[in-house]
Amino acid sequence: RVQSQPLAEPSFVLDEDSHLVPELDGVRILSRTSHEFLHEIPEASQEIFRIASMAPGALLLEAQKEYEKESQKADEYLREIREQQLLPEAVGQCIEAAGYEHEPDTQKSLLRAASFGKCFLDKFPPEGFVRMCRDLRVLNAVRDYQIGIPLTFTQYPTGNPAWSRARGVPGVLYGDTGDIWGHLGTLHGVSRTLAHWACYKVQQKDKSDEEVAQAINQKLGDTAGISYSDIATRAYDCGRTELAIRLLEYEPRPGEQVPLLLKMKRSKLALGKAIESGDTDL
Repeated sequence: RVQSQPLAEPSFVLDEDSHLVPELDGVRILSRTSHEFLHEIPEASQEIFRIASMAPGALLLEAQKEYEKESQKADEYLREIREQQLLPEAVGQCIEAAGYEHEPDTQKSLLRAASFGKCFLDKFPPEGFVRMCRDLRVLNAVRDYQIGIPLTFTQYPTGNPAWSRARGVPGVLYGDTGDIWGHLGTLHGVSRTLAHWACYKVQQKDKSDEEVAQAINQKLGDTAGISYSDIATRAYDCGRTELAIRLLEYEPRPGEQVPLLLKMKRSKLALGKAIESGDTDL
């Protein structure tokens, strides 16, 4: 990181030959042994982490730390912020700064401070705090070594090519990284995201047909816009006929069940479903 200096140009010394990649909010530095990201420290982070800072966010962070120690200093810090009527600003600074941190422990520390400060505010809108928690959950997932896409908070919502690639990685969209699909679903359509997850799930050959079918039904349930017949078709195309039949048991529309059963040459099952439906056209 580089902190702005009004009287001098910032500099960064490289120890070995490196490749520089310009990004939206900084420069990525790649060498044979390291991968670093050089960027200007956001104002909220500067205010909080500057040495001997008296910014409201810095005081709130200290107040929360002292509170965990059961120290009376927590009350002193908090009183100082409230006397200046800066508690809303302090909470906002901690939330904003959390987004720019890459270390989960630092993120949690800042969010705990923000949550602590919110307890003393009557009308602080919770949406920003909740959104930041969700966004960090996604970012931490894509930064995990198993995914390996080092997105920054600034790049995350902008349509950055790296983010577009991240959305295509199964482990990002789905449960492999801790139900991230749930948050992305709020952005891109819950049913669409769940359907993609289910189609990905039927390709996992290390699980039995019964286990996969139960896992899909447990996750999808009766979510509106979900077609179990489409997922069953995908399973059949992957050579998992028995799994497809199990998935069709969760399909509530006989008109979707019967054609696929006939395609799979399960005429008796198709006839039984048609009779159960009472639909003479079937």
